[in-house]
Amino acid sequence: MNQHALVIGGSSGIGLALVEALLADPQWACVTAASRSAVETPALSALKTEHGERLQSLALDVGSEASIEQAAIALRARHPALHLLINTAGLLHGEGLSPERRLADVQAEQLLRSYAVNAVGPILIAKHFQPLLSHDARAVLATLSARVGSIGDNRLGGWYAYRAAKAAQNQLMRTAAIELARRAPQLICVSLHPGTVETELSAPFRGNVAADKLFTPAFAAERLLAVIASLGRESSGRFYAWDGREIPW
Repeated sequence: MNQHALVIGGSSGIGLALVEALLADPQWACVTAASRSAVETPALSALKTEHGERLQSLALDVGSEASIEQAAIALRARHPALHLLINTAGLLHGEGLSPERRLADVQAEQLLRSYAVNAVGPILIAKHFQPLLSHDARAVLATLSARVGSIGDNRLGGWYAYRAAKAAQNQLMRTAAIELARRAPQLICVSLHPGTVETELSAPFRGNVAADKLFTPAFAAERLLAVIASLGRESSGRFYAWDGREIPW
């Protein structure tokens, strides 16, 4: 089938592993890896050498609506339709940002930084790329969330900004799914939890994670794609873990 997939955050971590897995599957005629610079990393360059024009790159900064809009316009000029969009971009720590242990650690600036990438970015991606995903064939819009964004599953507290931003992401995607079920009935919108994966995002927080609960990016990509493949129209607007189990809001 002449299907096209877009992976946002496709130059490293889970995103890169998803690009590799999709390229290994012949059903995907083209895979586009989007990142802030669109400069091909050594890993993407190696994949480009192996797969040629099946792998394409795209500049996209999830923190900028103008960048998201321009990326959607650029992609539309190359391809008339998308069949899978996976957004893997997320922000947990870095440049003065770290998960809060106590209420006293909460800062407005850090809350807004987390919201910008983890909540606002995903819904703006849905806004601008939805026209490419709305057609007569099955399509999936998936964004990586996190179990800590579940209000019902919150037992430990802490991590205020990240928890709240991911909860906001889940609500925004749920709301979009309800609207799009009426306007684009073949489009499935979901939030996905990949588990704890060996990436830069999780690096400072993996000390207490059991070995069998710490996943490689390749394993996470395999499991996420298996969940995506299993989704039906009734799955739209829901929140699933890497093992296919639904997570409470």
